[in-house]
Amino acid sequence: MKLFAKKSLGQHFLNSTHVLEQIIAAAQLEKGKLVLEIGPGTGVLTRALLAAGMNVIAVEKDTRAIDVLKETFKEEMSVGKLHLIEGDILEMTPEKLSENSLLPSSYSLIANIPYYITGAILEKFLEHGPRPDKMVLLVQKEVAERIVTRDGKESILSISVKAFGTPKLVAKVPPGAFTPPPTVDSAILSITDISDRLFTEKNVDISKFFSIVKAGFAHKRKFAIRNVETVLEREVAEAVWKKTNLDPKIRAEDITISDWLNIAS
Repeated sequence: MKLFAKKSLGQHFLNSTHVLEQIIAAAQLEKGKLVLEIGPGTGVLTRALLAAGMNVIAVEKDTRAIDVLKETFKEEMSVGKLHLIEGDILEMTPEKLSENSLLPSSYSLIANIPYYITGAILEKFLEHGPRPDKMVLLVQKEVAERIVTRDGKESILSISVKAFGTPKLVAKVPPGAFTPPPTVDSAILSITDISDRLFTEKNVDISKFFSIVKAGFAHKRKFAIRNVETVLEREVAEAVWKKTNLDPKIRAEDITISDWLNIAS
């Protein structure tokens, strides 16, 4: 059965052996490591992961793809190397997968995800445990550049990632590496050393941190302290700014992850 990409699902199937090799190299995984793959589609990345000696849990929303994957990986599923789950990953939680003994405390997330759910995937698997110890994702190049702050300016997205791990743009990927080709360039993004260590070290509540960060970025033209005053009392905000040695005229995009943590502590 030939699987044709569905535009409504944001499907762009990877067809480049070179990009597959780059993803596997970026992952730097030991044989036997458990990998969570989101949206395996035709199973090209799944096969590469299995060939590299990984054990794979693959979550696929498209029923057509499930049928193809079951036929393609019949042997791997029979010996427990591949566990296939039909469903929408956005309706699942890491906690729920863990409760069902599907997701252990140590795993990696490697996937070619639909670009329109990139932010939701990062939020779900970074802000909630059990977190993967690393991620390697195919994402829109512009998004990857925003996360690694190629222009030197932070965003809610870059701060949200850096709060939990270290992002790196591994390689740019041209549209021709996919079928059908997307209208934008893509990139391999790796996020390593993922944990909530920064929050525990500073004794910062994660929910409070993100409410302050989101407030800080709410109005880009305003000074960050004026934005933050919507969630912190003015006197408190001014005291924090003074303690952190922040310029009262600084904007949110120029505040580092370390300073955001100090503001929220």
